[in-house]
Order: sequence, then C-alpha cells, then structure tokens
Amino acid sequence: MTDEVHNIAVAGAGRMGRGIALSFALAGYPVALIDSEERDAAAFAELAALTAKELAAETGLLQGAGAIGERAAAAAIARIRVLSRADARDALQSAYVVFEAVLEVLDVKRSTYEWLSSEAGAQTILASTTSTMLADTLAGFVTGPERYTNAHWLNPAYLMPLVEISPSAETTDRTVADLRALLERVGKVPVVCAASPGYIVSRLQALVLNEAARLVEEGVASAEDVDKAVRTGFGPRYTVFGPLEFIDWGGGDILYYASNYLAQAIDPKRFSSPEIVRENMAAGRNGMREGQGFYDWRAIDLDSYRQERLAAFARLLGSLDLLPAGAAETTD
Repeated sequence: MTDEVHNIAVAGAGRMGRGIALSFALAGYPVALIDSEERDAAAFAELAALTAKELAAETGLLQGAGAIGERAAAAAIARIRVLSRADARDALQSAYVVFEAVLEVLDVKRSTYEWLSSEAGAQTILASTTSTMLADTLAGFVTGPERYTNAHWLNPAYLMPLVEISPSAETTDRTVADLRALLERVGKVPVVCAASPGYIVSRLQALVLNEAARLVEEGVASAEDVDKAVRTGFGPRYTVFGPLEFIDWGGGDILYYASNYLAQAIDPKRFSSPEIVRENMAAGRNGMREGQGFYDWRAIDLDSYRQERLAAFARLLGSLDLLPAGAAETTD
C-alpha cells in the first residue's frame, strides 16, 4: 500500500455506514456514502437530506465533547458524497475499499454483493461490517472472494478504535494486511480473528451482560450497584490489562481454583475453566511468576513492566476521578 489517500466507499447509509464514512472523512479521506437500495429521485432526495442532517448531528456531538473543532467538522462533512445506487458506479470503480453496511438479512447481503461484484473494481477490497454472519458464508456471494473479508466496527464507529477483521478461508494475506494498514492510518486498532460466531468482543460481551442481568435476577445486587462495580472496578481494570494478560499477572492456577469454586457453587457449565487453563497448569505455565503463561515473560524485565502497567492504571483512575484519597499528590 502506498502513502496516497485512497478513495473509500461505503454501501449502506444507515447508522454504521455513516459512522464509517465519518471516520475516514475526519482522517482526510474522500468518501462515497452510497444508498444501497434502489429508490426513485424523490425518495433518494429525502434520504440524502436525512443523512446530511444525521452527519451534522454526529459531528456536532464530537464538537460538544471537545474532540474536534468547527472547521474540522465542516471539512469532514465536505469530504462525504452521498450517492444513489444508480449514480455509484464511478465511485465503486475507483474505491480502494468498499465497506458494506446493509441489513443483517442473508438475501439482502447476497443481492448487495452481486451488485458490488459487478460494479466495483476487480482489485477493490470488499469488507462487510456484519456483526452476525461468518465471512465464509458471505465470501460465497463475491466474485473474487480472495479480496473479501469481514471488518466488524463497533458503534459509534467514528469514536470506537477497535475493528475486528475476520477473513474467510479464501481471503488472501495481502487483503488482510492492506486493510489493516488502511485502518491503522486512520487511527483504528485492528485485530484479526477466525471466522467464528461473535468474533472477540461480542462473544465476551454476551457473557458479561448476561451474567450482570443474572446478578439482578437472583437478587445478588441492584442494577445500580452492578453497574457501579463495573464502572469502578471491572471496567477500568480491563482497560489497562487485557484478560489474558491479567490471568498471567495473577496466575492461571488462581483462576482455576476460583472458577472451580464458582462451578460447584453456581453452575459448572458457566464457570468451569477451559482446557487450556488446565493444560497450562499441568505444564507449569501459570504466568509471570513462572515465566510463561498465555505470554512468554522470560525475556521481559518484570519489575519495569509491572511499574509501567500500574502507572498506566493510576493515570486512568486519575482521569476518572477514582484514585484513592491522597494518591493524587504522589503521582504528580
């Protein structure tokens, strides 16, 4: 991939499509935001007016939050062209990537990819923002499936840094590398995961949200206290420490014994440790104190690493006004 600013197209002008378009426009990229449905002129004019209103509202929220200035907001909106499906061929032909953001309905996806395959350039990367459908399924609708991959953005797309790239069995390494590089250039943080239901975030999130609801259902805590516990404990911790890093920090054996207790006390299906935790224990790979766990810690200065991590944690807590009383004066 060169240093030139590539043209971007987004097929689907709903909430996700607008968010993706805005992400690239804020980074200086020209974007064609394309209505994926066939409408008459009056209906498209109505959609275009609504889209312009929504883009103005979203940039207004960013201005209100102090994230961008008025000039940057106006420049970003000016980089986005809202096009009808009938007028989109040139934009699709010149696009480096087309992000598909249409309804999560299989027949709609199929017809959309028939259209995109016939109109987009032969080398154009096609990426679905689907949150539910596997890349191997959707790649079957694409002419040249080697240039196709899923790219799952989180709402609001113009703020959330993460994008989960989930290639199909036919996606080339080059497609993944080029898309990753493009996303990094606009300030996103791409991760790659296999074609698996829920990707990474949705799979973790479903477990956390359901367990939070069960806590209320079982009368363990109020909704307010569950949310407070997450905002002031669970959430900040896993903003600084990834969950697998945290297992290694505390010890995989600690997780195993805690999980074993919860499995017996509550539900073995929900709380039993996975096989990989038991295998690591048997092999003496419990984490930092043994030099290996999910990560290899043997070549890392652990004292310096722990200090850096705790300092990052203190800074985060400080930004959230959650530092313990008296701690602020020692971290200046």
